[in-house]
Amino acid sequence: MNRPTACGIARRPLVAAAVAGMLALLVGCGSSAPRSTETSGVPDSVSLAAPSSPGERPSPAAGDRPGVTKLLVFVVENHSLDQMQQEMPWLNSLAQRYGYATDFRAVAHPSLPNYLAMAGGDTFGITDDHPPSDHPIDASSVFGEALDAGRTATVYAEAMTTPCQPEDDGTYAVRHNPWTYFPAEHQQCQEHDVALPALRSDVATGSLPNVGLVVPDTCNDAHDCSLAQADAWMRQYVGAVLGGPDFASGHLAVVVTADEDDGHHDNRILTVVAHPNLDHKVVNTELTHYSLARSYAEAAGIEPLAHAVHANSLLRAFGLR
Repeated sequence: MNRPTACGIARRPLVAAAVAGMLALLVGCGSSAPRSTETSGVPDSVSLAAPSSPGERPSPAAGDRPGVTKLLVFVVENHSLDQMQQEMPWLNSLAQRYGYATDFRAVAHPSLPNYLAMAGGDTFGITDDHPPSDHPIDASSVFGEALDAGRTATVYAEAMTTPCQPEDDGTYAVRHNPWTYFPAEHQQCQEHDVALPALRSDVATGSLPNVGLVVPDTCNDAHDCSLAQADAWMRQYVGAVLGGPDFASGHLAVVVTADEDDGHHDNRILTVVAHPNLDHKVVNTELTHYSLARSYAEAAGIEPLAHAVHANSLLRAFGLR
């Protein structure tokens, strides 16, 4: 169905054994269970396995580059490139192993407009962190567009107690869950904007979505807790994804980025890209969250939205298209 966007744009119709332990940790004893709304964090008792060495990473045959049809993005909060490099050793090791961007910048302050830029290719003129009730966006999201085109899309939100939850609750911050701001897609959001435990079965079964966003809670994203806490969390969850069949196939690219910096570093943030074909790739191309929105569209085989149309492609910058 066609709906006008806030910009007047019509909505289009439409490696190896070391990771097995981490994967088993996520799968637990209920990998085939329906998607849950229970919360999940990084338990103190969990042993976080170190990433395998670069020589062990899953890799297609030399010269073979399967098309990236799935893009899964993890988001850290409010820290610059330098801060993330200095205080997130596991993530920095991932950057050195696969690749990272040196000139990736958020598009605004505070958090919400950056998440909207990822999801909708626009900030829609929003300059605050108010809830969806204050900012119902009459536009399309890349999640809804992907579903309308017969692709898959999922947001995995930690500490969310009901699907597509439209208000803050404990360590769940709705401003970090952009799909909730697109009311015309509410039914799709209700079905595919789910709590974090759903990631377990999707990793195990190789059914991660074409368009995926993982939103840690406000402690594990380093908004309210340390970057060391966020690094441990990423080591567990990103590490398990890298051990799953989607990543091994070469069809999944994984991105770890930040919504914005701390307000003192020109909004330049660390953005790490992992894919079996990457080997310490350092990209100097100018990239933004609109580049991420464009790459979501490219992975799903749909048209990019709003400002993403003219943004540099993150996937292309890393040689993955």
